[in-house]
Amino acid sequence: MSQSLAVLGGITAEQFLNEYWQKKPLLVRNAMPEIIGLLEPEDVQELALEEDVTARLIRQKNKNPNEWHVKSSPLTKGDFQKLPNLWTLLVQAVDHYSFDISELWKKFPFIPQWRRDDIMVSYAPKGGSVGKHFDFYDVFLVQGHGHRRWQLGQMCDESTQFIPDQPLKLLPEMDIQFDEVLAPGDLLYVPPGLSHYGVAEDDCLTFSFGFRMPNLSEMIDQVSDKFAENTLLKNPLADIARQQTAHLGEINEVEFSYLKTQLLDYLTKAPEFDAAIMAYMSESSYPNNIPEPEEVEASDLSEIIGTGYELILEPASRLLYRMQNGSFDFWANGENVCISKPFAAQLKRIADGENIALDESFNDDAVLEDIAMLLNNAVVMLLPPQE
Repeated sequence: MSQSLAVLGGITAEQFLNEYWQKKPLLVRNAMPEIIGLLEPEDVQELALEEDVTARLIRQKNKNPNEWHVKSSPLTKGDFQKLPNLWTLLVQAVDHYSFDISELWKKFPFIPQWRRDDIMVSYAPKGGSVGKHFDFYDVFLVQGHGHRRWQLGQMCDESTQFIPDQPLKLLPEMDIQFDEVLAPGDLLYVPPGLSHYGVAEDDCLTFSFGFRMPNLSEMIDQVSDKFAENTLLKNPLADIARQQTAHLGEINEVEFSYLKTQLLDYLTKAPEFDAAIMAYMSESSYPNNIPEPEEVEASDLSEIIGTGYELILEPASRLLYRMQNGSFDFWANGENVCISKPFAAQLKRIADGENIALDESFNDDAVLEDIAMLLNNAVVMLLPPQE
């Protein structure tokens, strides 16, 4: 039986997934007290100025708060001078820059890693907002500093109309069903499509744990790219048993069915198909955030075995696996990862979010070569001993 989880207000993961996930909101007071103080407002502004950070500065004019302006990264110090009364700073992927923040993903052990997008943080002074809107993904909104008032309204979809001529997809109105102020540590789960509107009650930071599903358009693009690499697929198909026709402009049902069947039959068994999906799903959402590590050799690792170092997943990287004919098939950052069989069980644990001690069990030349390769490709990283 599933255990109750404090982050879900004492209900089990099974109950949450059955009753709330992608269905209705959930408010949990003091769900994540450990998030308090991890970032301060000035930390967020400093991070937004970093070269590779993805950020947006959203402003509303003093004379007309209904006139919105958006400045996307790179941001400069000058962007924060002479700001209007109402503004919001959004910084993406803060989990890639802080181990303490990336560790917070473990508060949601019931949702697989491939569903994660990033942890975004929004900072706003009193009155700041990003307007009435909705998202196509699941999000857990956790208050880290200050207070924010959240209103939830109607469900929306692709046909929902937005306010025209605005840089943001803003809703003209909301049918308010929920109205609460979140304090530090409080959590609000918002399912896809549910309209919501958050307004800062004072200087506040809100962390958004986003969980996205892939879209078919990008998956088709990825599969198409993989097929394009197979030169055999450029050869013409064999023709059907042809008979004389009196209608030269027609593709008849037999011909059309044949072409369609040839395509669909190949898709169902094509090795490129599986590889394309795994490559797409294992791509990092923010590849520019993946660091360039210092080159290490297997011999370097043998010298630190048993000294307290741990192997962990690089926060900006994505490592996934499938079970194929009883063996693990690993993919990281869009690439297939080939490792020795003795290391597979340990790499699975790393992909599952565990920290693995670099102890005597790793004292194997092939395994150390695997680890060095993963370190040099920034898939995993070494965590020094705690002092």
